[in-house]
Amino acid sequence: MDAHVVIVGGGISGLAAAWYLRESAGVRVTVLESSPRIGGKLHAGEVAGVMVDAGAEAMLARRPEGKELAKLVGLGDELMDPGTTSSAVYSRGELRSLPKGQVMGVPSDLTELVRSGVLSPAGVARVPLDQILPATLVRTDVSVAAYIRARMGAEVVERLVEPLLGGVYAGRADMLSLDATMPRVATLARSERSLLAAARQIAGETPKDAGPVFTTLRHGMGSLPAAVARASGAEIRTGVTVRELRRTESGWRLVAGPVPRPEVIEADAVILAVPAAPAARLLRAEVPKAADELARIEYASMAVVTLAYPRDAFPQVPERSGYLVPAVERRPVKAVTFSSVKWPHLGKDFVILRCSIGRIGEEHLLQRTDAELISLATAEMADVMGVRGLPADSRVTRWGGGLPQYNVGHLDRVARIRAAVAVQPGLALCGAAYDGLGVPACIATASKAAARISVGLKA
Repeated sequence: MDAHVVIVGGGISGLAAAWYLRESAGVRVTVLESSPRIGGKLHAGEVAGVMVDAGAEAMLARRPEGKELAKLVGLGDELMDPGTTSSAVYSRGELRSLPKGQVMGVPSDLTELVRSGVLSPAGVARVPLDQILPATLVRTDVSVAAYIRARMGAEVVERLVEPLLGGVYAGRADMLSLDATMPRVATLARSERSLLAAARQIAGETPKDAGPVFTTLRHGMGSLPAAVARASGAEIRTGVTVRELRRTESGWRLVAGPVPRPEVIEADAVILAVPAAPAARLLRAEVPKAADELARIEYASMAVVTLAYPRDAFPQVPERSGYLVPAVERRPVKAVTFSSVKWPHLGKDFVILRCSIGRIGEEHLLQRTDAELISLATAEMADVMGVRGLPADSRVTRWGGGLPQYNVGHLDRVARIRAAVAVQPGLALCGAAYDGLGVPACIATASKAAARISVGLKA
C-alpha cells in the first residue's frame, strides 16, 4: 500500500512540496487547503479586462528555484522580463530616484546619494562619518535600524532602508533582524569597520550581465499555483480546515472539517505549509516547543488597491516601475507599482497600478471600507502624479496577517523550531515564516521539506 503524505496548506509552498514528492515511489499525496481556492498569496484576477496579480506580482530572477519550477511545470515560455526596473522614493515632498548602487537602501556611492536628493544636506553629510567612526561591534543579531543608524545616521534608515524593507515585510527597521533580512550586510558587519565599504563590496559582487532582478508570468504569478498543482499529481482538496494533529503508532492522525461532522485522516507523514499561528495550534499537543516559538512570530497585515486609469488621465505616463514611501512621510500609501509600465505585456489601453497600504502597527488603516481605501489610493495618485478623474476600474485585496516579521532573533527562533521538529519522524514544515518571503525562498523550503519526508519514508 502506498504511503500517504498529507500537506496542510495549498499555497505555493504546499503545492511545491507536493510537486517535489511526485517522483517518490509508492507515495500518495493529499493537499488540504482551508480556503475555497489554492495559491495563497499568489492570486490574479481581471481589472479592466486584464489579468493583474492581487498578491505577489513578481519573483526574484536571480534565485533559481522559482524560474526552474515554472519551467518544469510547463510555464517556461510564460516567463516575462520587466520593461523597466527604475524606481523612486517619495521623499521631502517629491519623487526622487533611488541612488544607484544602493544595497537594500544602504548607499555605496556618495555621489549618487547626493544626486538623488533623497536625503537632506545634513543627512548626506552624516553618511561619510561612517568611514572614521570607531567600529560598531556586531557580535549577536541586532535590529537593522540599530546598526545602520549607528554607522550612517537616522535619515538613511528612515528614507532609504525602511521603505525598501517595508516594501518586502511591511515591517519596521527598529524591529527587523539584520541577520535575517540583510544577511550579507550582517556578515560583513562582523568584520568590516565601515558600512560604506561593505556596501561597495556587496554592490560590486553583482555581475554587470546578471540580467533583470525580477521576473513574472504572462498571466500573472497567480497562474503558477494551478500549474504546479496539475503537475504534482496530488489530490487537492479545498475548503478543508485541519483542526487537530496527533501522533499515532504508525504516523499521524489529522482531524478536519466542522466540529459536528469531523473527518479523520490518517497519514504516514505530514508537511505543514501554513503560517506560523495555525502551525503553532496544530503542533501544540505533540511538539509544544516548536509551537511556543511559532506563536511568537508576528505578522503584518496590508491591502493592495489596484487601479486602472485611462492613459490620458496622467499628465505624463509614468516611466518608472513605481515608488516607495517612507513611514516618516506619514502617508497611508507605502508603495506604488505602475504594473503596466513594469510589465508592458499587460497592455497599452490603461495605466494599471497597485497601491500598497498598511505597515505593522497601522492596522487602523485597514479597518476602513474598500471605498475608503480606493479613495486613499486615488488621492495619492492625484497628489503625487497629478492624475485627473477617477479610475475606469478598481479592486481592493486585503491580506490580513499576510507577512511574517523577521524580527531580531528570527534565525535562532527558526533553528529552535526545526530542532524540535527534527526529532519527530514524518513531520516537516515549509513556507514564508522561515527562510524568506519571496516565491523562490518558499519553494526552497518546500524542496527541503519534501526531501526530509521522502528520506524518512524510505528509512
